[in-house]
Amino acid sequence: MKVELYNEILEEIKSFSGPGRKCGLYLQEKFPRYNNAVKAGEDVGVMMRLASEVDLSPALLARIILEKYYEKHPEKSTEPVTKGFITKLMKDTTLIKDKDLAYEVYLCVIYDDQYGSISDCIKHSIGQEYELRLQRMVKDLNIAFRDEEHLRRHGYDKTPDIKLEIPIAVDGFVVNWIESKALFGDEEGHNTYFKDQYLSYWNRFGPGLVIYWFGFVETLELHNEKCIIIREDFPTNITLMDPTSIEPHPVTS
Repeated sequence: MKVELYNEILEEIKSFSGPGRKCGLYLQEKFPRYNNAVKAGEDVGVMMRLASEVDLSPALLARIILEKYYEKHPEKSTEPVTKGFITKLMKDTTLIKDKDLAYEVYLCVIYDDQYGSISDCIKHSIGQEYELRLQRMVKDLNIAFRDEEHLRRHGYDKTPDIKLEIPIAVDGFVVNWIESKALFGDEEGHNTYFKDQYLSYWNRFGPGLVIYWFGFVETLELHNEKCIIIREDFPTNITLMDPTSIEPHPVTS
């Protein structure tokens, strides 16, 4: 790629001031430049360098370029070009017949730890680790519970990570279920989870506990309408409900 063209691309990107969703229009313009770079014999990693210049996730850039590639060359696809088809190619780049394009997409996927299949695997693994950690803590206190897998086998579609057989009290708040989130709780993410998950759990099982293992914005505790309480670790001030006794008894973990 000639320096003049390279500088022109940079200036075009720097002058872009529209919303993020308009970025695709710019990338459509950049797609022919990707082809030119390959034809000019540039070193591998063209997409990675483009992603760096436009400050975009490499895997996301690769996905957009794949979509545009197959829109222009539908004859090179063995099936309809859908989102599912593009996702399949992102997960298995050997299915991309153009070897140069396949390798460029492969590099973007394996080097992107923020977006895409590798990132999803990392997040899923961390989430599983903290769910198991929560289960161990509950078992250590001899608290009876049902896990998500058990609840789904019995017909529940939206389920918390742990449904307590007998409620507990945390700082005087009755808890019927516990949800583990291996992330930091911010306003936007929490509001989404509250609408899509926590309210459903509350409607079915009553109030519960959400643990954001990596901390949370303190303002989250102000808008939960007594449906849930939030902690950043497994609580220590727990009172167990003993069905054989009139009085509940506290327990320390």
